[in-house]
Amino acid sequence: MDGVEIGILSIAAILLLIQLGMHVAIALMAVSFLGVFLVKGKMAVAGALLAQAALDGIERYSFGVIPLFVLMGVLVGACGLGRDVFDVAGQLFRRLRGGLGVATVLANAVFAAVNGTSIASASVFTRIAVPELVRQGYTPRFSVGVVAGSSVLGMLIPPSLLLILFGIIAEVSIGDLFTAGILPGLILTAMFGAAILIMARLFPGFTGNPGLADLPRMGPAAMAARALPILLLVVLVLGGIYGGFFTPTEAGGVGALGAFVLALARRRLSWRELGRIMLEVGEVTATISFLIIAAHMYSRLLALTGLPNAMTGLLAGWDLGLHGVLVLYLVAIILLGTILDSSSILLILLPLVLPVIQPFGVDLVWFGIVTIIAVEVGLLTPPLGVACFVIKANLDDARIGLNDIFAGAAPFAAIMLVLIALVVAMPWLATGLL
Repeated sequence: MDGVEIGILSIAAILLLIQLGMHVAIALMAVSFLGVFLVKGKMAVAGALLAQAALDGIERYSFGVIPLFVLMGVLVGACGLGRDVFDVAGQLFRRLRGGLGVATVLANAVFAAVNGTSIASASVFTRIAVPELVRQGYTPRFSVGVVAGSSVLGMLIPPSLLLILFGIIAEVSIGDLFTAGILPGLILTAMFGAAILIMARLFPGFTGNPGLADLPRMGPAAMAARALPILLLVVLVLGGIYGGFFTPTEAGGVGALGAFVLALARRRLSWRELGRIMLEVGEVTATISFLIIAAHMYSRLLALTGLPNAMTGLLAGWDLGLHGVLVLYLVAIILLGTILDSSSILLILLPLVLPVIQPFGVDLVWFGIVTIIAVEVGLLTPPLGVACFVIKANLDDARIGLNDIFAGAAPFAAIMLVLIALVVAMPWLATGLL
């Protein structure tokens, strides 16, 4: 076999192993080692090359941002700030038909600014928002759909672990990616909110027919007391980054310290809880570390096989142009999203696609935002929409099945496709703040 054939077979082998239940990092590492051995013909060379790839993957200073932001997100969850921001948002939109749905979206957007993961947002707001939405008269299908759809904001609005992962793999400034995610994140929040208000009026069979929310009234002082801690944390972290006071890695440390102080002030940290938090942070960080190491190994294999260069030559022969290649790429992401999680898609596709897309002279920050939005669509699509499975796992309502969650999330997935088209047509939506 020549190198290109080995490269093609490696992709098929990775997808097969993942579908058979092997962890994506282990699949990438095993296939990379075997592939390099087939190309070079020596075990020692394969071992040395991949060991160096592992070192290169996590030795950089920028990698420190991952455990720090994970720690901040876990501490924020322990503080109970998700409940506070949901209650305040509910007060702001209580007089609108569909207002509690809009409040759920806004609460997710604010929570995303101090959390960084869609999975955590989905878990928190499934417990907080879904029972309240159902109690207020929304249909169970719509209630879980709102939470599933708005949870994806956690991977677009900074600080986002998926943006960090893209930045490390593609060697792009994480600070620039954070800045680029702000405007699309705000636009997506507004689009979700507007869609909920429209659906509540035009499609009551889907949304239910709630009246004005009967939430307990809160005065301005009570609302300010609930909202102030999370807003201060957002200003501390993002204001520090964009004001030039911190690097993203330093901001992660400052944010984790701020969340720790909040948790202490609210008396939410026992020794047992602190131990649980540190264990969770360690597990998430170790998982991401293995994923990054595996991605670097896989990129070394692809470079050795020459598959990216062969793809570049093939696409040049087809004369598709940038937008033609981009359409194929986005279709591949969305199709893979039906069977793989977000991190797996990035780890498999980016090493393959970056050498193909770079000759077009594209801005990799813009490309990263387009990629993240497309990847996040996969969190909502069957059969392996991870956000939908997380919601099901956290639901305490036997009436709501997995199919209901996918159906409820479908309008929000469609809105995300519209946002992809807008960012592709108007790149300044991603790069205008840089």
